[in-house]
Amino acid sequence: MVHFGTGGWRAIIGDGFTRANIRIVAAALARRMQAEGVAETGLCIGYDRRFLSREAAIWFSQVMAGEGVFVRFVNLSCPTPQVMFTVRHLDLPYGAMITASHNPAIYNGIKLFTRGGRDADVSFTDPIAEAANALDPDSIREIPFEQAVADGRIRLIDPRDDYLDSIMAQIDLEAIRRRRPRIVLDPMFGVSLTGLQTILYTARCDLDVINDRHDAFFGRHLPAPNPDTLMDLQMAVKEHNADLGIATDGDADRLGVIDEKGRYVSANEILALLYNYLLEVRGWRGAVVRNIATSHLLDRIAAAWGQTCVEVPVGFKHISAGMEQYDALIGGESSGGLTVRGHILGKDGLYAASLLIEMISKTGKPLSRLIAELYERYGACAMVERDFALSAGDRERIHHLLMVEERLPDFRREITRISRLDGCKVYLGDRAWVIARFSGTEPRIRVFAEGETAEEAARLADLMQAFCGLSPTA
Repeated sequence: MVHFGTGGWRAIIGDGFTRANIRIVAAALARRMQAEGVAETGLCIGYDRRFLSREAAIWFSQVMAGEGVFVRFVNLSCPTPQVMFTVRHLDLPYGAMITASHNPAIYNGIKLFTRGGRDADVSFTDPIAEAANALDPDSIREIPFEQAVADGRIRLIDPRDDYLDSIMAQIDLEAIRRRRPRIVLDPMFGVSLTGLQTILYTARCDLDVINDRHDAFFGRHLPAPNPDTLMDLQMAVKEHNADLGIATDGDADRLGVIDEKGRYVSANEILALLYNYLLEVRGWRGAVVRNIATSHLLDRIAAAWGQTCVEVPVGFKHISAGMEQYDALIGGESSGGLTVRGHILGKDGLYAASLLIEMISKTGKPLSRLIAELYERYGACAMVERDFALSAGDRERIHHLLMVEERLPDFRREITRISRLDGCKVYLGDRAWVIARFSGTEPRIRVFAEGETAEEAARLADLMQAFCGLSPTA
């Protein structure tokens, strides 16, 4: 069975992620495109460096071609945001990317995009999944890949230059050239290397690279830029006396950062820094959109500048919708994805990295100092994130406890609001909150908490964790 979550359809390779399931997803999308009269306009498809990604893209394309849809096939592994950009740039109705993003190496999947290069929302993906699961596999038509290419039903393309030129047109390259920062890049064995090298060498950065080879097992680490996976980058920043360490996840839509002291900088801090930079230095104005599990520091920055902070459910499709609805300046999430007005309505690690390097170059301040100034100005905060594996029984029990019985632990402080928009979030004044929510892509539950100190955030997380009966070692 195929099921789309917050970040597309993802499944374990050889279990749910199989040629048979890839074919039914492709056929369901192709038949929808035929019904909408956009099959000849076609779609763009790309793939990352994961095991079976290129093969899956070929299987997908063969079915699309056989079902009468024109396919633009990105013929080299590429970042997800490059495919999103291409969908927007060529004004295509749809796009697809073979990736499981930051999930473990045993996973792969498919992300779908709609016109404008946006993440497809549930109003689109749910009917696609329903149609795919109801399909008779024997009814699916396909054309062998080489034949479809020869017949012009599949066109091999390389849209990399247009994508990178678009990013560089939005970044102050001269400011970076004047500063000439030293950067260590960690693509985490993923697909950002060529793109970021091109941008950073054009901006005359001094660049050192680690973990750049093609490894479908991602060095046996999770391809997600977090404190547990960036120890190599921390050491490299110190060794090279670099101004910044930049990491991107497996498909390069998320960013991880190490400052000049070798300290991991959280995604919440990066999002807050860039929002403040765009307001204060670039002089832009606009709302910020964050998901329900992202720092309320953004709320305080927005309020200080007379702007609005918009809270949405987890899933970047909701960030994109909020960006569009409010003509927001920036939108992002605590997992490391962000987007800025004028760029694609999806997260982009290459763009975010470029803007961050512009920020330290133009301000002339090291990243650690910019973070200190941010807290001095808007108030300190700290956040903890915890992740637990779940059985089906555990999920049902916790859902009933929090969402049906609507019970809560005793937090020993006033509860000002409760939201069950996406999980159960408890607001404790304007500077503290805690949430428990189920993952949309894996059988897991996540607990996030924020307070004015790390101790307060940990206390709130401990209470929610214990109340839900979650084992510290889960």
